[in-house]
Amino acid sequence: MDIFFYIAAAIAIISTIMAISGRNAIHSLLFLILSLLAISVVFYLLDAPFIAALEVIIYAGAIMVLFIFVTMMLNIGLEQKQEKQWLNPRMWIIPSILAAILLADLILALRNMPTAVAGTQLIQPKQVGISLFHTYLLAVEIAAILLMAGVIGAYHLGSQKKKVLHRFLEKK
Repeated sequence: MDIFFYIAAAIAIISTIMAISGRNAIHSLLFLILSLLAISVVFYLLDAPFIAALEVIIYAGAIMVLFIFVTMMLNIGLEQKQEKQWLNPRMWIIPSILAAILLADLILALRNMPTAVAGTQLIQPKQVGISLFHTYLLAVEIAAILLMAGVIGAYHLGSQKKKVLHRFLEKK
């Protein structure tokens, strides 16, 4: 089981370094998604399946899709030449290898995982939901407002406003 942990941790570290050092914003975001998936595998191997599922759903799913949407909306670093280069198979070699190793690591870890010990108390998703929307309701609402403010701010930064000239001021 330790070997699976170290493989997933190595993939998380490598993909995080690639995300930080990447020159292309979209590639960095994709490496960051791979890093978050590797971290969720690490959580699962540490006997925290609910946190692993939340990692995939919230971070790798919702927030990273939001980041990619904002990056595409702002058109950061995108050119026609570079978009054509994405279709080149060489651009997909490293991410594909890391993702395949991570998938194989997860499958092998699931096969070799021992059954749960009787006597441990499992926290159900319903209990987490009740806690989020009763005890931590203010924190959830603040996070939602901050995300909405980020999207609105990104839209206003990315939108190019045309200067409207009066019809008498136009040159003919």
